[in-house]
Amino acid sequence: MNKAFVTRSTGSWYDLCDVDSNKYIKARLRGIFKQENKRVTNPIAVGDYVMYSFPDAGSEAMIEEILPRNNYIIRKSTHKAEHEHIIASNLDQAVLIVTIDQPRTSLGFIDRFLVSAESYRIPTTIVINKIDLYTSKKNQEALADLIETYTHIGYNVIQTSTTKNIGIEAFNLLFEGKKTLVCGHSGVGKSSLVNAIQPELNLRTASISNYANKGKHTTTFAEMFELAPKTYIIDTPGIKELGISEIEDAELSHYFPEMRALLGKCRFHNCQHIHEPDCVVYKAVENGDIPLSRYENYLSILADEDNRR
Repeated sequence: MNKAFVTRSTGSWYDLCDVDSNKYIKARLRGIFKQENKRVTNPIAVGDYVMYSFPDAGSEAMIEEILPRNNYIIRKSTHKAEHEHIIASNLDQAVLIVTIDQPRTSLGFIDRFLVSAESYRIPTTIVINKIDLYTSKKNQEALADLIETYTHIGYNVIQTSTTKNIGIEAFNLLFEGKKTLVCGHSGVGKSSLVNAIQPELNLRTASISNYANKGKHTTTFAEMFELAPKTYIIDTPGIKELGISEIEDAELSHYFPEMRALLGKCRFHNCQHIHEPDCVVYKAVENGDIPLSRYENYLSILADEDNRR
């Protein structure tokens, strides 16, 4: 058998890149794997390593084994209740593209993505795109608050604009020698940014819909592209919502770095930082050391019964 990693999944066919030859082939998945984990909508995700073979001379390639994942980003399925969907696996890092306006990216979405990445120790950079559009006082203040909030807790934040060629070089430097998931809402400019650093990919782009100021989907399937030797990006369909999965309530605060730094300092070892006495996290929020938005999003995830297991 041969080893490869998955570069594209359409549900019936999988595009693989052979590890040894670097050649791309198409393969199918044996039906047995589709029944092993019925809670996951996709048995194989982009980024997975697999073993494949050609059962008969001249036959199509068949995936025989799915190798263990080092990490992955997972979310609740938007189509099937009580199911989950793996966005991508075996990542070196993630890049989250956000916008202040046209369309607006909510802080709740940002924090849910960061929590998912933190749970598998996937370093994440936040890219604030379309900064040339934020000329109003309201948007300028929102931009400054966003940068302050996430740089303060240790995240790398860069600002970009494809129309004004701002931050494109810094964006390009993020990817060298790494396998990176690029994520964000539809319309935030993921494909435009990738095209700016690799025009030959010619990823599809679209303007913002006039209805509700939301983006249009231009990417249908998650797909991995090779930018340079040992440098890959995974472009994903725009994500509207991100339901947290596989995280217990008791461990949720561990994935907020500013709360993790205070681990073990509350009076009670199992403090959930809600109403317990002598809670150092709650005091840090009161003192302004932890942004109120982050704390509110922490409470929102805790209160969301759909996220519980």
